Amino acid sequence: MTGASFSLQTAIFSALSADAMLQSLIGARLYDAVPQAPTFPYAVIGDDAETNWDTATESGSEHIVTIDAWSQGGGHKESKAIADAVRAVLDGASLAPSGQTLIDIRYQGAAFTRADDGETYRATLKFRAVLEPQ
Repeated sequence: MTGASFSLQTAIFSALSADAMLQSLIGARLYDAVPQAPTFPYAVIGDDAETNWDTATESGSEHIVTIDAWSQGGGHKESKAIADAVRAVLDGASLAPSGQTLIDIRYQGAAFTRADDGETYRATLKFRAVLEPQ
């Protein structure tokens, strides 16, 4: 099943990287691994969880994927704008993960936090996706 998880991650990365609105907000700063001393703002394909979604007749997997938007733009406005752009790209998207059929991907919710430094803001979005192998 882990192949499905990486295939989904790759498809999400491709879709987000290709979106003009998101790129106008973060440029090419969409990461899987954040570099040392990154330039703000940026987004990260965050943690995910995968569970078995087999039925009596079909194989499948369910994925909960997080995307984190990071900002030091003087309040929550910038991180929330990035979050809105990510949601617009992924909610109900027609992604094509390699070797998998995406049944659905849906926005589940978001959390907005301020770091202890008082200058860094984070939006964490959750998406649920269901895949079947091809």
